[in-house]
Amino acid sequence: MLTTVPYTRDLVLVGGGHAHALVLKAWGMDPLPGARLTVINPGPTAPYTGMLPGYVAGHYGRDDLEIDLVRLCRHAGARLIFDKAVGFDRARREVALEGRGPLTYDVASIDVGITAQMDLPGFAEHGIGAKPLDTYAARWRDFLEQTAQGQVAPDVAVIGGGVAGCELAMAMTFALRAAGVAPRVTVIEAGPQISGVGDKARQRMLVAMDGLGIVVKTEATVVEICADKVLLSGQAPVAAMLCVGAAGAFAHSWIAHTDLPQRDGFIEIGADLGVVGDKALFAVGDCAVMPHAPRPKAGVFAVRAAPVLHHNLRAALSGGRRKTWKPQKNYLKLISMGGQTAMAEKFGVTLTGPFMWRWKDRIDRAFMDRVNDLPKMVVPKAMGEMATGVAEILAARPLCGGCGAKVGHGVLSGALQTVAQPSGEVVAGVGDDAAVLRQPGGGFQVISTDHLRSFIDDPELMTRIAAVHALGDVWAMGAQPQVGLASIVVPQMSAELQARTLSEITQVATEVLHAAGAQLVGGHTTMGPELTIGFTVTGTRESMPLTVAAAKAGDVLILTRPIGSGVLLAADMAGQADGRDVASALAIMAQAQDREAAILAPVAHAMTDVTGFGLAGHVKAICEASGTDADLWQDAIPIYAGARALSDAGVSSTLMPANHADAPIEGVQDALLYDPQTAGGLLAAVPEGQSTAVIESLGAKGCVGHVIGRLTEGAGHLRLKACCSKVGTGSELLEHANAPCSS
Repeated sequence: MLTTVPYTRDLVLVGGGHAHALVLKAWGMDPLPGARLTVINPGPTAPYTGMLPGYVAGHYGRDDLEIDLVRLCRHAGARLIFDKAVGFDRARREVALEGRGPLTYDVASIDVGITAQMDLPGFAEHGIGAKPLDTYAARWRDFLEQTAQGQVAPDVAVIGGGVAGCELAMAMTFALRAAGVAPRVTVIEAGPQISGVGDKARQRMLVAMDGLGIVVKTEATVVEICADKVLLSGQAPVAAMLCVGAAGAFAHSWIAHTDLPQRDGFIEIGADLGVVGDKALFAVGDCAVMPHAPRPKAGVFAVRAAPVLHHNLRAALSGGRRKTWKPQKNYLKLISMGGQTAMAEKFGVTLTGPFMWRWKDRIDRAFMDRVNDLPKMVVPKAMGEMATGVAEILAARPLCGGCGAKVGHGVLSGALQTVAQPSGEVVAGVGDDAAVLRQPGGGFQVISTDHLRSFIDDPELMTRIAAVHALGDVWAMGAQPQVGLASIVVPQMSAELQARTLSEITQVATEVLHAAGAQLVGGHTTMGPELTIGFTVTGTRESMPLTVAAAKAGDVLILTRPIGSGVLLAADMAGQADGRDVASALAIMAQAQDREAAILAPVAHAMTDVTGFGLAGHVKAICEASGTDADLWQDAIPIYAGARALSDAGVSSTLMPANHADAPIEGVQDALLYDPQTAGGLLAAVPEGQSTAVIESLGAKGCVGHVIGRLTEGAGHLRLKACCSKVGTGSELLEHANAPCSS
């Protein structure tokens, strides 16, 4: 019986704008069977622009105005690709991306917004556009801190006297005053007056800006942006240690280089939001223009267009009938005035005061609630007659992906007890990272295999992480990767989508293995219930490869990556993780560890990679094989951002209880030490006298190493001790570990 509908069509949403966010929310509530949904966005979040002035003024935190696309895509069953679109090939139906190969679509929609980057002399070097938010927000935070400390003069110039420019000018002035600074803010407008509002609203805005001490210069033409001033034609320069561009809306430059129908760089669309002359493409929001119904660049239109876009995307994928969208001619403008007061304008009527701010705040927060308040994952209850033990298994938390889906060490060890001991050409077998074979011509070969149950819906990133994960066994033994065989299970889908998916996987696998000095030589592919990717890898080494069995008492333990990926992936599956934390962890997991291995292998007595059995399990493996105990220093162990809070809240991977039972620790208890890691760090036992040089060498290569404990005489016991969190790595931490903690 068919339990899942096979994929037959690819829908790609380019950009995480307001309309696409609402489409994702609706899609998750009622997905279209057979459609595979992909979202392309540079980062894990997208800003809600309506709250930007309030954020700049200090009324909101960054979390308040960011749409968590990771959680939203998890809700919608969509894969999220962190990248930027840089072009379209409409004949091949491909989106060109900045950091990876092109992505094929059957239907696509573009919602990438606009930019405020200005084509003025000196702007690229000394100015900052109000959009994109990430760049502007980082520059603004730095400037605010520097002015508060008296390091930089509080001189700000805003180029553009429209609503956006005036709002930002008032917000920045308010924030600088709140920081105890006397700001000097100037709005520079090329036209005869500030624009975007009626006469009454304009007068109120001018009065408000005058009350804040903001200078407004009209009919002012900018000649050049300098490091500390803005040069004007025929007028005195304006002092500016921060110059913000907010003069109108500018289309992204890459659009102009495509064959998309456009006007002034904006994509031309019809009444159904479809790109003119192309039945497979849509565009919405500020990046699009409707010649038959021109409208201002305002987020309200993207929000209103979202239901029609959602309907028409489904129609384009299924052969249904499309709807038309008619943007309203008049819309409510709610303008922040710096403090917690706002002005409303519609039909020429203008109202100002704190009550308008509360109204605006309520509207803005309601929108954020729509896209961020997602239903919790519900595990179906077991029903009807079933065999003994089934209900207990089904009642447990859902099975994790990655290494969280591994079989526990205790069960695995029992199953492997009958495996024959190494003999002949086999030097080492069960119990280490890889089997070691003696090569007939001299030297040694290592061989290992690993695969991962999918924990993200992006085959490209899954392949990259799975390849790095498998290569970890070779690197951990100090060997040079040689060849790789892929083992791939893809979900049931049409032949065309199979070809697209396998092409992505093969390209990335080839890239990762080639970068490691190895070659992809084949593999096996089949269809199954979910994406699973694995590799069998081999490596070579002239001398005997490193194992877990030669560590010595007095060695210190160096770890190259944080722990906590299992907790983050488990929380992500349940829609509980912060998207920025998930994205940050995935980025680290996808990085090769050949540089770390090259530095650690020549000096390490023993080495392994931290994977499914957690940090405690892998430390115990070294201790039992080497005849030592281990003291771990809790505050020295690196942890992925967000993992500690989730662990403290009770989130854990399905494998964590088994890991805890297999590697108990004396002293302070910390669940994260039992957390199964995917593509985890290398763990090396290094002579204490060489540890500082190793840490410095890692840093010089752009890598990170953390001294997390010391081995002592013993028989495989683990102890966890609290250590001062103020102490860093290397000799400072080693010295501290030998003395009582005074903090």
